[in-house]
Amino acid sequence: MSDQLALRRARLGLHGAFATSGLVMGAWAASLPGVDARLDLGEARLGTVLLLIQLVGLASMALAGRIADRITSRRLLLWTGPATQLVLIAPALAPNYATLLAAAALYGVGVGFIEVGINAHSVELEQRFGRPIISAFHGLWSLGSAAAGALTSLGLVLGFGNQAILIAVALAATALMAATTRPLLPPPGRDAGGSSGAPAAPAAKIGAVLLGALFLLGLGGHLVESGAIDWANLHAANVLHADDALAPLSYTVFAAAMTVFRLLGDPVRARLGPGRTLLWAGALAAAGYAMVLASGAAGGLPLAWAGWVLAGTGIAVMVPVLFSAIGQAGGTPSNVALISMSGSAGLLVGPAAIGFLSEGTSLTVGLLVPAALAAFIAVGGPATMRRLARRTPHPAQVAPPTGAHV
Repeated sequence: MSDQLALRRARLGLHGAFATSGLVMGAWAASLPGVDARLDLGEARLGTVLLLIQLVGLASMALAGRIADRITSRRLLLWTGPATQLVLIAPALAPNYATLLAAAALYGVGVGFIEVGINAHSVELEQRFGRPIISAFHGLWSLGSAAAGALTSLGLVLGFGNQAILIAVALAATALMAATTRPLLPPPGRDAGGSSGAPAAPAAKIGAVLLGALFLLGLGGHLVESGAIDWANLHAANVLHADDALAPLSYTVFAAAMTVFRLLGDPVRARLGPGRTLLWAGALAAAGYAMVLASGAAGGLPLAWAGWVLAGTGIAVMVPVLFSAIGQAGGTPSNVALISMSGSAGLLVGPAAIGFLSEGTSLTVGLLVPAALAAFIAVGGPATMRRLARRTPHPAQVAPPTGAHV
């Protein structure tokens, strides 16, 4: 098989792996009302389940990064990818709250492993292509998640139970992940078994300070995203007093803008470079939040929707830029895992931070947090990218990208 054909197959396979991962995550999110009703959980116990998934996922991401360092991200996905989709069956079948907690912990392990595996491999594959391709992978994840919500609704309308839908998604996703991970490629200089006759070149040392800065940027980016995920619809309902049928569309327009720009964002990143991309991404997100905040005084729902479109457009490329920059600097899967962990931490901390501030003041004041963080990314992102670029290994130390014109 030619190098170009192998690269195309690997890229197509990773597209499928991202979409499958999004499908499973979206199916779980869509099933929560049914799980809540079946086990009579209530908000507090359901919140505990969701918190446990995030905490276990965070811990498993660190472990997955270490494992991928040793065996490569390809082998991590081949060995654990299908199993991480199959674990969705555990919460689907849980007969009571205690069992659901154990099932949620198992599902959290799966989330952590697949998150690190697909993102680490996307970084390696982008290095082989020699041009930005990561953003589109995240767009496929978003499409898979959206498709899961639609399929769940369709299944319920057709009379299938919530448990049956989750089990069907888990079985289908397991088969899909097994198929999509087969064409993935080992890193340059490593054969398909994860080793070569000669020792691999040592990984670059990015340094604790730069890794900390990247973590903060990832945390900030996900907190900015969390502001829309958790509060866009509530802002429309409680601040703008929008109609019940229109308020839920606030997050929809945000998610649509983010998905579209993730699918189309790689050529923009290639033209602007990582620093300028983060500058414009942060500036657009900050401007979008400013419009949302201003909509309470004038402009109403149309101005808020325009703001969420701008915010979604900016947020779309923030995390792909960070993953790509780590790859350019010769970082390891453990470094990639750190960015994945920053995402989980941001989505974990974001709702509480905004919620507590809003409780003592107002939601308008609470949304100043993601607005300020977007401005922080616009300022701190370019500076961090410049410092990271200085750590990029000399070309002689890194295997050159194969088939960059593919």
